[in-house]
Amino acid sequence: MSNFVFVLDTNKQPLDPIHPGQARRLLSSKKAAVYRRYPFTIILKHLSLEPNSTPSQIKIDPGAKVTGLALLQGDKVIWGAELTHRGFAIRDALLTRGSFRRGRRSRKTRYRQARFLNRTRPQGWLPPSLLSRVENILTWVKRLIKFCPVSSIVSELVRFNTQLMQDPTRQKEGYQQGTLYQYEVREYVLEKWGRKCAYCGVKNVPLEVEHIHPRSRGGSNRPSNLTLACVPCNQAKGNQDIRDFLSSKPDLLKRILSQAKRPLADAAAVNSTRYALLNALKKLGLPVTTGTGGQTKYNRAVQGVSKTHWHDAALVGETPQLQFLTNNPLLITAKGHGVRQRVITDKYGLPKQHRGRFKLSHGFKTGDIVKASIPKGKYAGHYDGLRIAIRTKPSFALYPKNGGKQFDTHCKYLNTIHKADGFAFSFVGGDSSSA
Repeated sequence: MSNFVFVLDTNKQPLDPIHPGQARRLLSSKKAAVYRRYPFTIILKHLSLEPNSTPSQIKIDPGAKVTGLALLQGDKVIWGAELTHRGFAIRDALLTRGSFRRGRRSRKTRYRQARFLNRTRPQGWLPPSLLSRVENILTWVKRLIKFCPVSSIVSELVRFNTQLMQDPTRQKEGYQQGTLYQYEVREYVLEKWGRKCAYCGVKNVPLEVEHIHPRSRGGSNRPSNLTLACVPCNQAKGNQDIRDFLSSKPDLLKRILSQAKRPLADAAAVNSTRYALLNALKKLGLPVTTGTGGQTKYNRAVQGVSKTHWHDAALVGETPQLQFLTNNPLLITAKGHGVRQRVITDKYGLPKQHRGRFKLSHGFKTGDIVKASIPKGKYAGHYDGLRIAIRTKPSFALYPKNGGKQFDTHCKYLNTIHKADGFAFSFVGGDSSSA
């Protein structure tokens, strides 16, 4: 089943989302029109005299790479989405730009000198790579509030470490081994080691949390001393020192020891943005409650739900036995709104090509989703949901679904169905487009 459809009355006031079949009947009988493609929203052509407004709840499972979103009416999950962030891409772009600047200065080219680091940052400042995650989530929460009568928001605040917040006096083992120890720490280890055996690399088998330095030899329960092992590897290692167990595999030994010391970058990103997101959600004026990562995993285990980001979002916080009325979430990918860079550089950071000054031409903008009806030529036919890139000439580039070969066509054959908003959209079934 697909996501429920959002409904607006003639005054653009949100009504309860409806089943896709009911939306099709309203559209076919000309009682409603399509208002927005993503998320799919229709607008009624008459005023609703008795607007129904069942309280809905937005649930959020924030992640460093992917954030799960779910919309619930009581115990029914009627809409789901997975939002893929571009934070790491932003970080890499900033690092590349910084390396180019340093390289130009070291070559003593005509370039400005580095400024003194005497600029103060405002309280609560976040780097662009982290701020983009907060703003992406906030953008979609505001959209859901605009298209649906929402009464409250639930967000997962802390993914792994909750014991210190519950009891600041806990220390050492008492801090680690709290009421949700088995859920919090195991989830951390699963994420850190990629849900596969660290010794043989096998996936999709029962995995055990294994001590790199055995406890019988003085090893601790700290997450930095934990890894994942399948049952055969765990039994073969026993209480051996890892250096003895992997004496014939020095490369694997070096990788495991290095990865054990490396902090989980994704967890660090979530921890850095958790309160910024919470404060931003509170400013929306709706009641906001929080849940923990261990609680989410416990709910998933009790209800027997498969692990996906949008399933986790639906299971955040205090959750009754859920009914999933949709199994085809909207997949959203943050693409940004282009770049301000006016000069394309080569791998050395030297100018190679100039970018165009304008993004808008003949009423179209790069990133728009269009419907094309091409009457003749090699690519004659009807196309729906294609992303375009404008040119200085009226012949624009079209990007077919599923990564097909791009082709050009004249703008007179195009009709916009969704304006560019910095996101790409697709579904599990493969239907995709972007804006």
